[in-house]
Amino acid sequence: MKAMVLREFGPPGAKGPLILADVPGPEIGPADILIRVSCCGVCHTDLHTVAGDLPNLSLPRIPGHEVVGLVEKAGKDAHRFKEGQRVGAAWLHSACGVCRFCRRGDENLCENARFNGYQADGGYAEFMKVPEAFAYALPEGFTDEQAAPLLCAGIIGYRALRLSSVKPGGTLGLFGFGASAHIAIQVARKWDCRVFVFTRSEEHRALARRLGAEWVGAAQDDPPAKVDGAIIFAPVGALFHDALRVLDRGGTAASAGIHMSRIPELDYDRLLYHERVMRSVANATRRDAEELLGVAAKIPLRTTTQAFPLEKANEVLALLKAGQVNGAAVLRIRP
Repeated sequence: MKAMVLREFGPPGAKGPLILADVPGPEIGPADILIRVSCCGVCHTDLHTVAGDLPNLSLPRIPGHEVVGLVEKAGKDAHRFKEGQRVGAAWLHSACGVCRFCRRGDENLCENARFNGYQADGGYAEFMKVPEAFAYALPEGFTDEQAAPLLCAGIIGYRALRLSSVKPGGTLGLFGFGASAHIAIQVARKWDCRVFVFTRSEEHRALARRLGAEWVGAAQDDPPAKVDGAIIFAPVGALFHDALRVLDRGGTAASAGIHMSRIPELDYDRLLYHERVMRSVANATRRDAEELLGVAAKIPLRTTTQAFPLEKANEVLALLKAGQVNGAAVLRIRP
């Protein structure tokens, strides 16, 4: 099969670090399904993957974890999906199911979890294998291209929204307005939340307004009111200062990224006192995914996408790094 393969770390650009190569297709186990990939979303985590920012990443590796395609083949013990059925795969590839985290329902914290495009080959390829227990039936009403961003940007945005402490009718601040934020805002507006968006890009600001943001500005600007919860989508540690500055007493600032630059020293009395909370959002559970996909169909969510051919993956990652993707970027693997 054809795949974009990471063989050495480096900054994304026209010539690398991913290489288009012919590689052996995956061999499935008894509980796996083989997906003929239609398209794969391009996530900010992929940037950290190709740059070597993440620990314990062995090479070569095929990135990608917002995968949509058709079941090509199922293992002998895999009975959830029929051949030809449309399915999706997300960030979580597998969890052990027996550790203290899995037993209490927090499989996202499993110490033996594996992740697609990180410890397992992902969707920047014509075929991909996943355990059937970690694949998802996709709702009708979404094209493959529209569905792809739901599978990480949507899921992690939804989990971050729930962990930000904002309640229906509350006030939410979003720092950065990429693929995940443009989905999270739609859920928040369904909850009748006031939403303030902090972003530099004029294109991103325009999209935020179209999706219901009451106010948009820069991270250093003062919004019309304090926020009950804030979500930081950009991997910039200093944004915690800006989020805490506009956070009301008892509110939560949640970081939705897998990697973040160093957080500068905090002024405890001014920024953190009055029971404000700083927290990370780590991965997501299958329950999060199922809930988000259900919400997506009911609202219904609408994703804004820009599509590119598989062989343009390096250029797309460079655009993403430069903040030049409005909404979500998606790689088309199969016409």
